[in-house]
Parts: sequence; C-alpha cells; structure tokens
Amino acid sequence: MRENIKAVGALMKREIRMLAGHRIYWFVMVFAPLFCFLFFMDLLKDGLPKKLPVAVVDEDNTTTSRSLVRSLNAFAQTDVVMRSANFSEAREALQRGDVYGIFYIPANFRRDASTGSEPVLSFYTNDTYFLAGSLLYKDMRMQANLANGAVQQTLLLARGENQPVLTAKLMPVVLDTHPLNNPWLSYAIYLANFLLPAFLCMFVMFTTVYSISEEIKQRTSREWLSVGNNSIVVALLGKLLPQAIIFTIMGMLYLSILYGYAHFPLNSGYFPMFLAMVLMILSAQCFALFVTGISRRSRIALSVCALWGVLSFSICGFTYPVRSMPELAQIGSNLFQMRHYFLIYVDQALNGIPMIYSWQNYAALVVFLFLPLFILPKLKLDLLEFKYMP
Repeated sequence: MRENIKAVGALMKREIRMLAGHRIYWFVMVFAPLFCFLFFMDLLKDGLPKKLPVAVVDEDNTTTSRSLVRSLNAFAQTDVVMRSANFSEAREALQRGDVYGIFYIPANFRRDASTGSEPVLSFYTNDTYFLAGSLLYKDMRMQANLANGAVQQTLLLARGENQPVLTAKLMPVVLDTHPLNNPWLSYAIYLANFLLPAFLCMFVMFTTVYSISEEIKQRTSREWLSVGNNSIVVALLGKLLPQAIIFTIMGMLYLSILYGYAHFPLNSGYFPMFLAMVLMILSAQCFALFVTGISRRSRIALSVCALWGVLSFSICGFTYPVRSMPELAQIGSNLFQMRHYFLIYVDQALNGIPMIYSWQNYAALVVFLFLPLFILPKLKLDLLEFKYMP
C-alpha cells in the first residue's frame, strides 16, 4: 500500500512535468476554459440582446402614428433605425439583414381608429435569426396590444363610459405574473450555467484521451506502467489526478464567476454545486478513459468524445424539454453526465431544495466512475504492446 502511494506521487510529478512542458495542455486545460468563461460572460453580460434594429413603415404619418412609433422605440430590445412610407424599401432592408423586423402602420390609421373601423397593424420578423425575431415579435405585438387598448379607451370615453366601467371592459382579468428563479428573464442565467460546464466537460475528455494516446504514440507507456509498479490502476491515478485537480480549479473559478461575481441564483449554497462540478469532471475523465480503452484509434476516441459533448447540448433538456422528446431519447438522455449535472443545477441552484432529493443524479455521476473497470485489462495490454493507431 505504501509503495503504491509513493508510486502515485512519483507519477503525479511525472505528469505535472509533462503537462507543463507541452503547450497543447496549457491551451486545453487553462487558456481554452478561460477564453470560454470570459467570452460567454462578456457576450451575455446584458442578459438579453438590446436595441435590435427594426424598420417602421408609416403610411398614416399623423401624430397618433408617430406616437405609436416613439412608444415602440422605447422598448429595450427595439431600436427603430429606419422610417419609411414605402413598404418595398423596408422589405429590401429586411432581406439584406439590415433590420430584423418591420412594423407596418396603414394609411388612414388614425381616422379608422377614431371611427371604430378596426384598422390593422401588421408586423413582420426575420425568423432566420430566431432570437432576434422572437424578441422583436414580442415587442411589436405588445405595442399593437397597447395601441388597441388606447383606441378602445378613446372610443369608450367618447360614449360617456365612466372609469370603473372602462377599466372593467378594457382589462376584465388582471394578470399578476411572477417568473420563478429567473425573474429578470436573463439569457445569461439560462445559458451560461450549462454552456460553460459543458465546454469544460469536453476539454476534460479531450485531455484524457490525448494524454493516454500520447504515452502509446511516444512509446513511453511501459515506462509509465513501470513507475506505477506495473499496476494499471496506480498508473491511471498518477496520470489523471493532476489533470483532475487543474480542471477542478478551473471549475471552481467558473462557479466563483457565476455565483460570486455575476450573482446568479444560488439558493442551496455553494457545496451542492461544488460537489456536482467535481463529480462531473471525474465522470468525464472516466467516460473518456472508457472510450479510449474500447477504441484503438485516438482519432476515433476524440471524435466520440466530441460527438458526446455536442449531443449534450441538445439531449440534456436545457434547450428542449426531455419529456417532450421521443421515449428512446428520454431514456438515452440519462447516459449523458451533463444531463445529471443540469438536473442538479435546477434542483439545487435554482430551486434550492434539500440535497437528498437530488441523490439519484449524484449517484448517476458516481456510476460513471466505474466505467473504466470494464476496459482496464485491455488498456494495459495496449500500453504494453504499444498498440497505437492514429
């Protein structure tokens, strides 16, 4: 036992020298995660895109229509950058991508509104840019509803309706909305808490596959095993522990940025997310080790890890509900470590429920740690025989 502990220490020193001496490790383990953290935090710092360009076609050109345009321009997401009386000109700007939407006010809008002739306000959005189109659609629809309410109020006042009756007719049901966990409707809270750990998970898998493949490629795998007392378990511990420590530090930096600097919701305290981050990193290492042991080609192993990481973005439920997916996809989503990390984040950071209710997801991440047991004999044989295939 004592000899194995000394061997692990010697292997960790050997691995640290290797990590420090190769620029590729510096890039994947330090610079790439830092770049992702800084890039996404800067990209999402406003929470929502603001001042999206929109064109207004005002064929009425009255004080009423101009007031309508000013109200639309007051929305945070909307910036009226083009005003025209020609719809074709605005449509060409939309097709060029100069604007993301068109707000159309027909001729005689004020006259028809005052006589109760029900004028039609039209708006068009370019949903090629889904987010921009959706936000502009929401703002233009809101402005159309406000305009409709203003017209109805004017007509009812002209008929002599008093204020209580007027209020009851215009808004018979008052809505009191309370968005939970993300009341600001911030895309930063929605996206950053999954994108950043998902990228970190991919970097962990890439590093694990590459570092083991390099031992075989450089024909140093026998030396590696020899330092580890010819024990594949000791050899892997000495190699992967320094990587796990470095990635854990990066993960802690990530958590500190999100919950300390950006003050994102953290209703359960720091420890549940810290534990989830550590288990996610270890499970990513063990999955990559499993793939490396199965495949003799490092290129295939890296491709599988990349595909696994990319699929995590779509099948883990943070963009599209898993319960709405086909049954096979619902079952398959449990095979992704990021699915369980995401559920822990929802339960702990957002909802703040006791940790005991998330035990299944923590246990699922622990299960990933046992995957290497199935490939250890084969991996040791490959290391001894230098079976490297690019």
